[in-house]
Amino acid sequence: MDEFEGQQKNGGSNYSRRVKLNNYAFACALLASTNSILLGYDIGVMSGAILYIKENLKLSSIQEEVLIGSLNVCSLIGSILSGKTSDLIGRRYTIVLAAATFLAGALLMGFAPTYTFLMAGRVVAGIGVGYSLMIAPVYTAEISPAMTRGFLSSLPEVFITVGILLGYVVNYALSGLSSQWNWRVMLLLAVVPSIGIGLGVVVMPESPRWLVMKGRLGEAKRVLVKTSESDEEAEDRLGEITRAWDLHGSSNFAGEGVWKELLWRPSRSTRRILIAAIGINFFMQASGNDAVIYYLPEVFKAAGIHNKKQLFAINVIMGTAKASFVMISALFLDKYGRRPLLLLGTVGMSVSLLVLGLGSKVLEQQNNRPTWAIVMSVIAVCADVSFFSIGLGPITWVYSSEIFPLRLRAQGTSVAVSVNRVVSGVVSMTFLSITKKLSFGGMFFVLSGVMMLASVFFFFVLPETKGKSLEEIGKLFEDKKTSDGIREINDT
Repeated sequence: MDEFEGQQKNGGSNYSRRVKLNNYAFACALLASTNSILLGYDIGVMSGAILYIKENLKLSSIQEEVLIGSLNVCSLIGSILSGKTSDLIGRRYTIVLAAATFLAGALLMGFAPTYTFLMAGRVVAGIGVGYSLMIAPVYTAEISPAMTRGFLSSLPEVFITVGILLGYVVNYALSGLSSQWNWRVMLLLAVVPSIGIGLGVVVMPESPRWLVMKGRLGEAKRVLVKTSESDEEAEDRLGEITRAWDLHGSSNFAGEGVWKELLWRPSRSTRRILIAAIGINFFMQASGNDAVIYYLPEVFKAAGIHNKKQLFAINVIMGTAKASFVMISALFLDKYGRRPLLLLGTVGMSVSLLVLGLGSKVLEQQNNRPTWAIVMSVIAVCADVSFFSIGLGPITWVYSSEIFPLRLRAQGTSVAVSVNRVVSGVVSMTFLSITKKLSFGGMFFVLSGVMMLASVFFFFVLPETKGKSLEEIGKLFEDKKTSDGIREINDT
């Protein structure tokens, strides 16, 4: 594998060196992250399938919004349960549970004879999505060496993006089938990756940090040896994890007292971690990225493009741009850090949404639909999703999974992901209704403003975590001021 540049501590000083990506850790992260392809595929394929579902089942706009948003809202159930579940049965089997639940939902949706059955399938699939969104980044963060954790923990977003692109391609390929059957085939194809994920997870090891929680130190060491460059590094990592668990976590094993510590009487550092994790998850979905992807065909139908194959072709172009930029972000996260890419992404999204709003306003006000305005809008959409893929897309999962201490990681991440799911569901289920009041152009102006606020929040609240072990990151939030932690990291 390629080598990564990073900072390695040595005798109290830091120096730059080339850091080799551990192949075993990469394989484990790759397998865990494939779980995220399920959400991506649903986002991508539903953006096209909904056009046929709406025709075939005679849905109203309200029913369309509820159908689209229900998966995100119901994923809240899975994300809330995932913290306790993963602490009890382990990270690995929670991944299997997520894939199996989504598989059942996909079967229900594909064979649904009515809108009610289709909604039931969305509920079940949503629970599976909730599990997968929490567990994939947590498992990946816990098994990854510190110097390549940014790259490996961003893989779930890479697979979400790959799933979206795959959904677009399936939309385009099956658009010629009868509208009575094409959407069913589109939804049923999600069964294939679900089965593959369930089988692939069998060969994965358990998270070494979960094994330490269970007192299975011998197994934890064997996993760490395989994910480290030397036995000495594995011993150091095991010692660091064990000391952190003995000091802070053993009394809270299996979640005892965790919810009280998180939500009822959090310490100052825990409160700051919660604000950071909830904030980044809130802005990820308040950006409207999921809604823009789900309803993009509606946006361009309003712009005067009515041919479904052309609409799906635009989706493929956008999906390709999104997939390309998420890979760029993943490759440079450990070199440039989380903050620079996050700020670049949010500022870029704000500008792109502003341009998209202007283009949409021109198209709304002119009957002849000027070509330049359509082209400008297509470019702005591609830029918006590309900047999302550089910043908020991958970094939200990386940051949320790495800032919580071990004793709080599963439940803390589940709280943050729950906020993510609620906001995503609310935005998806109200997007069309709000645009009827504000117009698409007005909605994009609002989303541009939200991204401006996000940039300010990230600049002042989120410290840099690049190159730090999971056990070291907590110290960043124990400083008197977040800015002190940021300055300390930037000075090194």
